[in-house]
Amino acid sequence: MTDIEIAQSNKMIPITEVAAKLNIPEDKIEQYGSYKAKISMDELRCLQDKAKKNSGKLILVTALTPTAAGEGKSTVSIGLNDGLCKIGKKSVVALREPSLGPCFGIKGGACGGGFAQIVPMEDINLHFTGDLHAISIANNLISALIDNHIQQGNELNIDPRTITWKRCVDLIDRSLRNIIIGLGGRMQGVPREDHFTIAVASEIMAIICLSRTIKELKEKIDNIVIAQNYNKEPVKFKALNCTGAVAVLLKDAIRPNLVQTLEKNPAFVHGGPFANIAHGCNSINATLCALATGEYVVTEAGFAADLGAEKFLDIKCRLAELKPNAVVIVATIRALKMHGGVDKKNLSEENSDAIKAGFENLRTHIQNIKKFGLPCVVAINKFITDTNNEINLVKDLCKEENTQAVLSEGWEKGGEGTKDLAKAVVNIIETEKSEYHPLYNLDLPFEEKIRTIATQIYRASVIEIEKSALKKLHDFEQQGYKNLPVCIAKTQNSISHDPKLTGSPKGYTFPIKDVQLYAGAGFVVALAGDIMTMPGLPKIPAAVNIDVDDDGKVSGLF
Repeated sequence: MTDIEIAQSNKMIPITEVAAKLNIPEDKIEQYGSYKAKISMDELRCLQDKAKKNSGKLILVTALTPTAAGEGKSTVSIGLNDGLCKIGKKSVVALREPSLGPCFGIKGGACGGGFAQIVPMEDINLHFTGDLHAISIANNLISALIDNHIQQGNELNIDPRTITWKRCVDLIDRSLRNIIIGLGGRMQGVPREDHFTIAVASEIMAIICLSRTIKELKEKIDNIVIAQNYNKEPVKFKALNCTGAVAVLLKDAIRPNLVQTLEKNPAFVHGGPFANIAHGCNSINATLCALATGEYVVTEAGFAADLGAEKFLDIKCRLAELKPNAVVIVATIRALKMHGGVDKKNLSEENSDAIKAGFENLRTHIQNIKKFGLPCVVAINKFITDTNNEINLVKDLCKEENTQAVLSEGWEKGGEGTKDLAKAVVNIIETEKSEYHPLYNLDLPFEEKIRTIATQIYRASVIEIEKSALKKLHDFEQQGYKNLPVCIAKTQNSISHDPKLTGSPKGYTFPIKDVQLYAGAGFVVALAGDIMTMPGLPKIPAAVNIDVDDDGKVSGLF
């Protein structure tokens, strides 16, 4: 059976029963049909207060560097949560919302796989509760207001050449990366160059994920720097006096969504920033709701530990004052072989030498997690072609790093297949104290923050920042933004900036081509290598396999 067929054959329980498992009354949720709900604003405030007092254990699931063979980080996250429930723990999972871009592109959705999924899978992967629509429209309202202000006399003296705010859409469309708007005459607007980014990399997405209240949301929107005036001074969105209108569009999107796993366990799914070009974590509110209602909370951060985990630990945990207790690093035998130089078509053949070579990638991620003062467990996400010899080899290699590796069979067996992993995670939390700390201090100059991440996490020898980007960084510091963390945008396919450098590259030059100030969200984005904030579709996109029949039954999603 395919993932979607497994999900469609599952019988869900009403979302009111899911909420009841968390002691959330029916009148404290807003139902979107029978199986999806948003937490009410009143209940959200109550759960935020409870999270401050609750001693719930926070578990981050991350992974080794992605390969075309697939790693299954969401599958392990959901399976681990179900496994914790199987061994008698009250566990809640908090995940990101999928983006339509990957769903119709190449990566697929983000609801897990096999018998470790969140449901209703089709709804979550598509329009869900409308959060991404609201984020896109709010983002584009800001763009429309900026261009209208310039058209109507430009009282703020905005220099159109300096507008940094981009339009967005939640699809992959390379043709929108660089565009010209305002053509057609005086009444059609002021012509200028503009750009689209994918919605999940937008600053509005980041703001939603990092705001606890509507008041905080409005403060962050106020602080968005949209451009410079002709005196080269930054112009904040607050000057347009339209923050309330943007916040109205986001008043529901700030509230977490509640769904369930295939095993009827509660799951908060909210916020969806990419980790390669954004900060890669679900919302603070979803994590707080999970911490308030579970003794264990499983959450994930996008792509590998060099991306999602670093941003989770250096940006989200710092801003939300979260203290994670342990990290699970997902690895597959197949991915280790690919990092060891094996072609995808030969992955089913036993190859110990390739695993040993590819393990250097996993070794780097294990070492990096320990730099944050966190204990970790490696989850070997099992595929049917894996042999006992290969599995035991990975376990032995992990022992060299004083790290336990545990087989995870959630895809095939659901929570029953992750009980050993769940026990290992509980054990490491109980026996190894977390000494979590961020990688760098916020009072360092931006250049030093970037250098720290590049040398300590990516293992580069030097960084090379283009002069124009370096000037921007100095300007940001002069404008009072020195104490913001850094969000590095780079390829997910390598620990480095270059997708061709697989395994564990070292001693190279890490290039920063440009930087962007996300003053509202509260971080600076540094773009490395050839990373694009609007991806492009592959030659054969996933969209060619997606369909719906006369009864509205969807097929082809994965």
